[in-house]
Amino acid sequence: MKKTLMAGLLAAAAQFAHAGTVLVVLSDQDKLDLKDGKVMQTGFFINELMEPVQTFIAAGHTVVFATPSGTAPSADQKSDDVNFWGGNEQARRASKALLATLKLTAQGASPAISLAQVKQAGYDKFDAVFVPGGHIPMQDLLKDQSLGELLASFHQAGKVTGLTCHGTIALLSTLPDARGYVGKLEAGQRPPAAQWIYQGYKMTAFTNEEEEQAKGFLNGGQMKLFPQDGLSAAGAQFVAARPWSENVVEDRELISGQNPQSGKAVALAMLKKMR
Repeated sequence: MKKTLMAGLLAAAAQFAHAGTVLVVLSDQDKLDLKDGKVMQTGFFINELMEPVQTFIAAGHTVVFATPSGTAPSADQKSDDVNFWGGNEQARRASKALLATLKLTAQGASPAISLAQVKQAGYDKFDAVFVPGGHIPMQDLLKDQSLGELLASFHQAGKVTGLTCHGTIALLSTLPDARGYVGKLEAGQRPPAAQWIYQGYKMTAFTNEEEEQAKGFLNGGQMKLFPQDGLSAAGAQFVAARPWSENVVEDRELISGQNPQSGKAVALAMLKKMR
């Protein structure tokens, strides 16, 4: 069954054939701090990571994984639901099988490198960067200085930058004082963002409407910040489509997807731009 799925991916990606290297950046955290001191166990969404990774590999690209510290990322077990693969059990199994083969989440055996190692290797070694969703980017990636430096380098070079769902919030890391700005946003303030390199860009992320419909994932808790609010406050032109429908927004080097249903489409758009 995996061979059948891979053959389909190869056929879909064949028109974009070009050997390159895609850097995939994930959080190394597994808990999200919520309001009122509550904490939620979480991580990356499996389909949001693996469907794009399968697409990159099928197109002949090398995929390099990185987290801020170089330790293994964690998968959100709530994302192990066939509905996130459009009800396709074969696709779900193929994604999980590749994830297991890669040993990405294996503590002590993960191939993930640190963002410091990425910088040492040289940003020019990578043709594109991709940040998947799941709630966990809301914990650290939105204010990680090393990620901000990486994204700013890609922005300056006009290199393909893809993000999806909650992953799009990582763009705030490029602010001069991302940690301070995010702190104000989480406190309920909406200060203008100074010198944001993506100001005025059209982009999308998990919408406020989708957040309200997905409150069950939080086990009664409340998030400190929604991606739509944070990105809009910083100066993004936020583009929302019907909840839970595929939505990919492209603006210059930036390609963003709205929700778990948009991950593979973001990857295909990235391949097209990388040609």
